[in-house]
Amino acid sequence: MLIKPKKSLGQNFLHDENIINKIINASKISSDDQVLEVGPGTGNLTKLIISQKPKKIYVVEKDKSLAAELESQYYNKINVINKDILKITNEFYSGKKFLILGNLPYNISTKILSNWCLNNKLNVSKMILMFQKEVAERILANVNSREYSRITILSNWKFDIHKITDVSPNSFFPKPKVNSSVLEFIPKKKIHKIKDPKNLEKITKVFFNQRRKMIKKPINILFKNFEFDYKKFNIKPSDRAQNIDIDIYLKIVNEYESLGN
Repeated sequence: MLIKPKKSLGQNFLHDENIINKIINASKISSDDQVLEVGPGTGNLTKLIISQKPKKIYVVEKDKSLAAELESQYYNKINVINKDILKITNEFYSGKKFLILGNLPYNISTKILSNWCLNNKLNVSKMILMFQKEVAERILANVNSREYSRITILSNWKFDIHKITDVSPNSFFPKPKVNSSVLEFIPKKKIHKIKDPKNLEKITKVFFNQRRKMIKKPINILFKNFEFDYKKFNIKPSDRAQNIDIDIYLKIVNEYESLGN
């Protein structure tokens, strides 16, 4: 298939068979799985997904010409959805359990992952996703590190995450200017309960928008007219956003929600 990659869509097509096989081997696709592939591009991963004979395959491809080519090439074997993944509604996710694979467009990869982590309608058995290496390092970051960020908290709230492999620019056409990493996301058996995931999104946004400042400022923004008990959470007003453990952020969300938010 002769396709000219579109810069506007952040297209870099994975062609390295070694990396593709690592993704397939890690996915452990079974005949009961409903597979959702995001950003199939020229279908190099898609054809191997088909070879694993899952129950159903959905591919989401924003590029109209690529979507049409995939539809033609794999007629009756896959369900092609020619849409922006960010515009897929809960009507599609509801009532299904997905194994998600994807070489996510790097310019929107954190937005896609955040949306999935905050979406209670999305039910997954596993996700194996490609990210820019720098983003992958933020997802895997430890508290107190420079990389520790909102996406660390949002993703690790629901998933146990580990790296499968790093990927060099040579594995793509055209070659991106950055290295990449493939991560595996396994849903946690026990998730810390919060009433509304949007509150986790809001609180982490307020904290990390002020990441160089002491947490006293975001706390005052979120808990105005309320005397916040720092000792209850074993934190200090002089701490920074990157010093607060994920579990503490979730407890702060619980406190925020207990006040009627």
